[in-house]
Amino acid sequence: MSTRMTPPIRAGKATWLVPVLCLLAGGALIGVSTNVAKYAGVVGLTPLAFLFWSIAGAALILLVMAVLRHELPPLSKRSFEYYVIAALVSVAGSNLLLFSAIPHVGAGFVALIVSLPPLLTYLAALTLRMERFDVSRAFGVGAALLGAGVLAVHKLSAPDTSMFWVLIALCGPVLLAVGNIYRTLRWPAGASPHSLAPGMLLAAALLLLLCAALPGFSVALPHTGWLPIAVIVLQAWLFAGQFLLLFLLQKTGGPVLLSLLGAVGAVVGVPIAIFLQKETPPEGLFLGASLIAIGVVLVTWGGVRVTARAAKDSDTKQ
Repeated sequence: MSTRMTPPIRAGKATWLVPVLCLLAGGALIGVSTNVAKYAGVVGLTPLAFLFWSIAGAALILLVMAVLRHELPPLSKRSFEYYVIAALVSVAGSNLLLFSAIPHVGAGFVALIVSLPPLLTYLAALTLRMERFDVSRAFGVGAALLGAGVLAVHKLSAPDTSMFWVLIALCGPVLLAVGNIYRTLRWPAGASPHSLAPGMLLAAALLLLLCAALPGFSVALPHTGWLPIAVIVLQAWLFAGQFLLLFLLQKTGGPVLLSLLGAVGAVVGVPIAIFLQKETPPEGLFLGASLIAIGVVLVTWGGVRVTARAAKDSDTKQ
């Protein structure tokens, strides 16, 4: 696998503004999206049908935007590889696992564990020598993983919780972290975020359609009126914004900052699940969420210091 990174953005006084805005907006969309996925089950949509039609709609929206911007998805062997693998780990596989688990473990629990990818991404980046070891970030990883453990143990100890679905939900953040690293390492040369996002979503829709050929799976829509269609349309727009911002953040902020989307999503998604969807707060919520928040802050703070140091060294050399 090539280790060529996405071209860095030159440091400046407002360099942080674009990635931070992308982070906040994209994370908010993830939090809302998680709760819409739970409501989709209420109106009779299966996870596969809901995900397929929403992803297909989002792909169409972003493709139209790419055409209007004259930034069509590149068509080459390298870009096709990128679309398929990124779609499998970042979209189709991870979201199918998470959305399938939501009816069994709750939208609040899923929103919380989606904050884990920054820590897993940092561990992978260290292993691949994309990041230097930093003590504060290492402590952050440990704190957040401990927080996830607290939530998982409490969830597993609940009498009505399935261990299988808790483990399925925990696999989602792992795939998301793999996707964060992969998309950075294999970003096609010269491609823009606006051109790559629709290509990845089109590939994800095709992969999900292939799943429908398996026994017991279907993308058929329920014949229960207009509400399921309205939910899919809403989710399509949420996905379109979410994945476009994901690629913009990938380009401007790098893989570790990118994976903080889940943390922002948790801040938005958990209160919605508790106050609007009337979910019972997950057991161990305060301790687990606090440890995860401490971990995310330490990982982020360490990343800011590393970036500032690198920019200073670069300016010194010039």
